[in-house]
Amino acid sequence: MNVAPQISWGLTAVPGIRVGHATDPVGLTGCTVVLCEEGAVSGVDQRGGAPGTRETDLLRPMHLVEKVHAVLLAGGSAFGLAAADGVMRYLEERGIGYDTMVTKVPIVPAAILFDLNVGDPRARPDAAMGYAACQAASDGPVAEGNVGAGTGATVGKILGIGRAMKSGIGTAAADLGGGLVVAALMAVNPLGDVVDPATGAILAGVRRPDADEPADTLALMRILLGGASPFAAISNTVIGVVATNAQLTKEQANKVAQMAQDGLARAIRPAHTMYDGDTIFALATEEKPADVNLIGAFAAEVVAQAIVRAVKAAEGLPGLPAWRDLRWG
Repeated sequence: MNVAPQISWGLTAVPGIRVGHATDPVGLTGCTVVLCEEGAVSGVDQRGGAPGTRETDLLRPMHLVEKVHAVLLAGGSAFGLAAADGVMRYLEERGIGYDTMVTKVPIVPAAILFDLNVGDPRARPDAAMGYAACQAASDGPVAEGNVGAGTGATVGKILGIGRAMKSGIGTAAADLGGGLVVAALMAVNPLGDVVDPATGAILAGVRRPDADEPADTLALMRILLGGASPFAAISNTVIGVVATNAQLTKEQANKVAQMAQDGLARAIRPAHTMYDGDTIFALATEEKPADVNLIGAFAAEVVAQAIVRAVKAAEGLPGLPAWRDLRWG
């Protein structure tokens, strides 16, 4: 099946945000960059037990730097963090970065997911791919599905990749009135199942050993009596960005990232396991005054929507059916 990626305004509904993908359709990996060249106040919330990240400590309160210039999401496990070097080169060439009085240093936090068990395990995002993602960035509709950081993403791996399903990357936005917007972009690669937040029905996840029907990760965990799955180790993670044009402090941006994780927990069951590296960045472009509680509440909503869109936009691969192939839920 050769299906064009779905597109949505999603994250680019926030003025000043551009999104670009770089995709390796042969190695089945890729990266996605979120550019905010004017600088955006940023925070982060990391809850999974197996993260792979870069430049996250500086986003926390009591640290000097207030704004970032891009966020990178990538496949390739820890190897994929190298793609951030290409993003830094792209920004440096344009004179964008934190002014150290010697040179400007672009601030580019990054997070990766594990997709080495799909496609070629030696195909990984690198600096050239990060640079290419920046070149492809636009403020138009964002491609979803098997692109960028979602290229090799899968869901439901407690019985191994052979009983998992294909996932991808998705985006969603909410108009809060008066020109205020909050949006999310999520690359969805969890151990658990993606569920409909309204009904709890499984949309994509682990398949039964004998049929393409939901096996239910939680039910399998109970059967395993809490023993560690030999298939689960570190081959997971959900990573993403929440953006808004609200005026937020650094502390408030961190709170929004924390509240946004509620959306992840609504759409993925179970979430935040020791085998996941779930990480969400928050960006605020400081255009509109807003209450942080409003932004955080709707950040959770758009994260859940973006996760559902990621699995519904994904295209199946040989041995890895997608939602569009099975139509669960």
